[in-house]
Amino acid sequence: MPLTLPAEFDATANCLQDKIILVTGAGDGIGRAAALSFASHGATVVLLGRTIEKLEAVYDEIEAAGHPQAAIYPLHLRGASQHDYEELAATIEREFGRLDGLLHNASVLGQRRSLAQTTQDSWEEVLHVNLTAQFMLTQALLPMLATAEHGSLLFTSSSVGRQGRAFWGAYSVSKFGTEAMMQILADEEFELNGTRVNSINPGATNTTMRRTAYPGENPANNPDPEAIMPLYLYLMSDASRTVNGQQFDAQPK
Repeated sequence: MPLTLPAEFDATANCLQDKIILVTGAGDGIGRAAALSFASHGATVVLLGRTIEKLEAVYDEIEAAGHPQAAIYPLHLRGASQHDYEELAATIEREFGRLDGLLHNASVLGQRRSLAQTTQDSWEEVLHVNLTAQFMLTQALLPMLATAEHGSLLFTSSSVGRQGRAFWGAYSVSKFGTEAMMQILADEEFELNGTRVNSINPGATNTTMRRTAYPGENPANNPDPEAIMPLYLYLMSDASRTVNGQQFDAQPK
């Protein structure tokens, strides 16, 4: 049974003070909201994404608000190699000396078709960006998370990653894989070095991906990404330091 935000949690202004947190897909949607929210609560955020202009816009918002200076790291997950991830890890180590949190947010929707009609190219892109790239990035950054006092590794799931649904194809499969990777890492890392690993299903949120997936839906009926940020703050803050291997729903059913 998925968990939800504890009723007693109230994010203090400095609940992420001095933490270094990397957010993938930080230029838009939930990633952008998470980056801004983390920064507003004291974190130094590493903004990772493929579109430099979007990352710069988020960087500028953080600067204008007077929050800790963010860092921009452009990376296209579809074509990134193991060497690219090793370079990213080396850069973070050199610039910051550690990493306290990693939010895997970036993903692609792919084709909304039956599996019988899904093209191999689309299947491979979705599985690579949503699953393989997350594995490679996690593997590169785990040594730094392992040395953090209360490291947090957070995956983004979906309702179709818990119950398969027609016409969600590769995206659904990738999110099932995400949940499995979360559970395996949680079982491997927490007892070893204290790094906790959890997943969030954001639910129906007013994002570009949601609007693409449900073109007939009124987007105003779904909450903006900012509305679900308390759960992200909880799972990145030390308030959740003993929570591990759990599935969370950002929006109670």
